[in-house]
Amino acid sequence: MPANIHRETNNLWTLRVSGLLKKSDLERCQGRVGSDIDAGGQPCVLVVLENFEGWEHGVDWDVEFLFSKGSQIGKIAIVGDPRWESEALMFVGASIRPTPVKFFQAEQLAEARTWLAE
Repeated sequence: MPANIHRETNNLWTLRVSGLLKKSDLERCQGRVGSDIDAGGQPCVLVVLENFEGWEHGVDWDVEFLFSKGSQIGKIAIVGDPRWESEALMFVGASIRPTPVKFFQAEQLAEARTWLAE
């Protein structure tokens, strides 16, 4: 599965994405985090891009989750190849959401985890 999310702790979710991210996979993952938010949680999300190839083309990427629940996410750390930094930050709406978002290079996974816990 190209995208898989799981809860590590009460407020930390890890989303691992490999290959091409499909809209249906992202919506499934957002649904799991959205349920946590609906239950009163304020999750932090660690996104790990492994052998990432980009986003599915030719689909209408919905921004409903960003506007309906995006401000209820504590922090987002994205870890991956630096070539994806600007596109990944744009994709998650880093410049328009109140949630702190930071990109880390692949070898900085420990630093990303530390930043999320601060």
